[in-house]
Amino acid sequence: MRTIYVVTHPEATHHVDRVVGGWHDSLLTPAGTRAAAAIAASLRDRIPEGAGVEIFSSDLQRASQTAAAAGEALGVEPVLDERLREKSYGEAGGRPQDWLDRRFVPPPPAGDRMRHDEGVPGSETKAAFARRVYASMERILASPREHQVVVTHGGTLTFVVASWIRMPLDSADYVSFRAASGSITVLREDDVFHNREVLVGSAP
Repeated sequence: MRTIYVVTHPEATHHVDRVVGGWHDSLLTPAGTRAAAAIAASLRDRIPEGAGVEIFSSDLQRASQTAAAAGEALGVEPVLDERLREKSYGEAGGRPQDWLDRRFVPPPPAGDRMRHDEGVPGSETKAAFARRVYASMERILASPREHQVVVTHGGTLTFVVASWIRMPLDSADYVSFRAASGSITVLREDDVFHNREVLVGSAP
């Protein structure tokens, strides 16, 4: 049986400063650091001693700090992968949220939602965002480890899960999976039917 624990990083400075996250390289707040320690302890409780485990993480600091806490608890060095980053909001990253809100063009209810231009220079399309997350998950799933930890961001979680359930990339134009910051989503594949289970967003 394979089990993947997908961690959404806890509270970061961009949350409390009310600025756009994306690729803006914010840090965990003191509350976020305490939450990361609780996540690490929960992972230690869930994963048997001596079991083979890998940790993959976004390279943005708020995620890599969370992964470092998990790595210390599990005795594993996290592997940083920029493809697990949050969506890039281009020029909006690090700016006040209302700066983005005034310029944001929402996707149409029908049509080419995957390649929609949101009106912010440098912002990733949904297609580009999904493609890189799927590529990272392909690498992760190529490993035979029974236990894996993926530390990422709230927006990125959608495409981690979509990849896990083998949703075709071109069918991901309406998909959205949500979990709170600092939560653990469990993905599990059984050894008999090879069905893939999703338990979204449990607290540590």
